[in-house]
Amino acid sequence: MTGTGVDNFEYYPQGVPRSLDYPDISVYQLLERSEGKYPDNTATIFMGGKMTFRQLKNKVDRFAAALHHIGIKKGDRVVIMLPNCPQAVISYYAVLRLGAVAVMTNPLYMERELSHQLRDADSETIIFLDLLYPKINKVKDDTPLKNFIVTGIKDFLPFPLNLIYPFKAKKDGQWVDIPAGQGITGFKSLIDKYPPNPPAVDINPKEDLALLQYTGGTTGLSKGAMLTHGNLVANVMQVSAWWPEVRQGKEILLAALPFFHVYGMTVAMNFCVYNAAAMILVPRFEINNVLKLIQKYRATLFPGAPTMYVAVNSHPEIKKYDLSSIRLCLSGAAPLPVEVRDKFEEITGGRLLEGYGLTETSPVTHSNPVNDQRYVGSIGFPLPDTRCKLVDIETGQDEVGPGQPGELCIYGPQVMKGYWNMPEETAKCLQNGWLHTGDIAQVDDKGLYYIVDRKKDLVIAGGYNIYPREVEEVLYEHPKVKEAVVAGVPDKYRGETLKAYIILKDNETASDQEIIKFCQERLAKYKVPKKIEFRQELPKTMVGKILRRVLVEEERKATSE
Repeated sequence: MTGTGVDNFEYYPQGVPRSLDYPDISVYQLLERSEGKYPDNTATIFMGGKMTFRQLKNKVDRFAAALHHIGIKKGDRVVIMLPNCPQAVISYYAVLRLGAVAVMTNPLYMERELSHQLRDADSETIIFLDLLYPKINKVKDDTPLKNFIVTGIKDFLPFPLNLIYPFKAKKDGQWVDIPAGQGITGFKSLIDKYPPNPPAVDINPKEDLALLQYTGGTTGLSKGAMLTHGNLVANVMQVSAWWPEVRQGKEILLAALPFFHVYGMTVAMNFCVYNAAAMILVPRFEINNVLKLIQKYRATLFPGAPTMYVAVNSHPEIKKYDLSSIRLCLSGAAPLPVEVRDKFEEITGGRLLEGYGLTETSPVTHSNPVNDQRYVGSIGFPLPDTRCKLVDIETGQDEVGPGQPGELCIYGPQVMKGYWNMPEETAKCLQNGWLHTGDIAQVDDKGLYYIVDRKKDLVIAGGYNIYPREVEEVLYEHPKVKEAVVAGVPDKYRGETLKAYIILKDNETASDQEIIKFCQERLAKYKVPKKIEFRQELPKTMVGKILRRVLVEEERKATSE
């Protein structure tokens, strides 16, 4: 087996082990271990209410017993369609406790997306938020669904909010009446009904699936990545080992990343359970609320996406908030502009690291180190036990050397088993255990990796290869630019031409020519965007990743009309 990465340890961060010993345990046992050591530590904070690890494990075991009673067994796929709330944490660990497979589903999915996922996973059981019932009701007859477990935000609100919430929800039009019967059961009633003694299940962590995590659909038909208990346990241990400063049983993490995305699941939920840290559950990222929560609970960790840190940096009253408790943040899901990182660190005094990963790798594979060494534009080093190689873009076979762009391939304990029911797609992506990511990267002589861009985002204009990230970095340097993304759009003369979509900072104005001139002073002529469009917002995933594909599709439709 060839490959670079952890083979080069000369510049590897001090204090981070090169390799780890991974226990042969299930994901549920992470909770079992932390509850055994820190039973009275706060596990979740939600709308002012708190739950200890002892209370969390008790509810997980009760709910697992209830799921067993209704027929859930090892290997069954159970859909969890919830925002970040205590019910999401309980459901996830209860499903995995039984050896069943969690299918984490975006609550914002439209009927077509939801129906595809339910049929593909062949799921008979769904755990969902009451507000989503109309959507589920529309697709249930076209899916294998039989069991419907419903919960509401009010179920885990502290007194007196649990009494006030229904009145406010009805007033705001945020209330749905759920019909009785028809296979529908209340989440809270199940937990209250059963004692915390579910049956023991024999789980093989290396082979048994814990998760069917569907890709975001940004690159075509959504595919279910098969992640084992071993994959998820390994990745949360790798991430934790990368941060030697993390204090067991003492951290408070702002969980704004959605748990239904594998990034939030690993670096927020599983991370907190593994490290006995308190997680502040944020169902929806709203900047004013986030700032209040950080200040009130003195959050020490804040994993997120670049757009979240942009929101903090751009808040007009940011100086009113005390964010000095923040110590460490990991940015993922999209490239982190240097200016965004520097501004955020100036505001909080904490460290903001850029990392990298994919759904197919549980998800984290790379991160910048926590030490004072700054590697501008780099995703950092591979995590412990993560091997990497770069192969030529054309054939995908021949390795390329340092400084040369190539497709990034990854081998490690966090790499998925394959795609659910898609052997051909699996064979394309996984070759001899190496995951071909589709991302173009470079590695330098220190072993640091730099993502040039997505393989499919490569823009070829007039015969020149243009990597959008390089142009976006320049746009973020403009003092008036708040957010920016560039894409290749159809052009009759050049085949493709580069267009920039820009959101300006509050109370700022700029012209097309001003932006173009700024780029001309910093980029080769062929890399300068030929078109500029100013916008109030950009299409994004729930994690905050800007959807370049949506912008390209908009342009194609416009030119074809």
